[in-house]
Amino acid sequence: MGTDMTHLQNAGLPVTDLGPVVTGERYPLLFATVSGAHLYGFPSQDSDVDLRGVHLLPAEDLVGLREPQETRSRMWDRDGVEMDLVTHDLRKFVRLMLKPNGYVLEQLLSPLVVHTTELHAELVALAPTVLTRNHAHHYRGFANTQWRLFERTGELKPLLYTFRALLTGIHLMRSGEVLAQLPALLARVRAPACLPGLIAAKAEAEHGSAEGVDRTEMARHIESLHRVLDEAQAESGLPDGPGGFDALHALVVRARLARPSA
Repeated sequence: MGTDMTHLQNAGLPVTDLGPVVTGERYPLLFATVSGAHLYGFPSQDSDVDLRGVHLLPAEDLVGLREPQETRSRMWDRDGVEMDLVTHDLRKFVRLMLKPNGYVLEQLLSPLVVHTTELHAELVALAPTVLTRNHAHHYRGFANTQWRLFERTGELKPLLYTFRALLTGIHLMRSGEVLAQLPALLARVRAPACLPGLIAAKAEAEHGSAEGVDRTEMARHIESLHRVLDEAQAESGLPDGPGGFDALHALVVRARLARPSA
């Protein structure tokens, strides 16, 4: 399957550097997408490129005595830009999908696609079946972690991550759509008027300081969004538990058995 480079170019990514990510991978990739600040819509000039995806282990790696490499990671530098590729085996990734884990769904549904296959498209099609109102817990917890990091470091990055997580969670509860890009969320969820300015400031440096930002005001905004998320979760039409187990199980079995042995 082909990859639409328009989204990658619009995100300011070094497209020519991203194409060969499958080179050197021991196991075939089902997909690789861009996550992190580029996906969230507030990369800096010095941001690294976070690539996430799924690989497919041969059946013998799972039934033998050796511990399977269910998670693989690789980092390299390309013209001064740090590249970071982390992939999970298909079975592990699907198990994460069946938990209220918004992070893996953001990776799966990222519009910044570097490598794709038909199985990737099948996973995307099944993603709506695993969405639940309990995904609000994921975004609430992630926002709390990032807010504590902001309080400790005073950097813009964790502050924007806090806002992004809460807005993604609110939008998901209301619409059933996983949307991770902060600028797009601002058009769909009522948010503090200061955010476009913070995004612009973050573009200057990956670890830029939030000096001059009124922390008391930010705390009020965050507390308010937590209340909105609580209300959105209570009123959400999403189910309490995931569906799609049988279809996802069948996909994993079919993909594993169709993979040629090493």
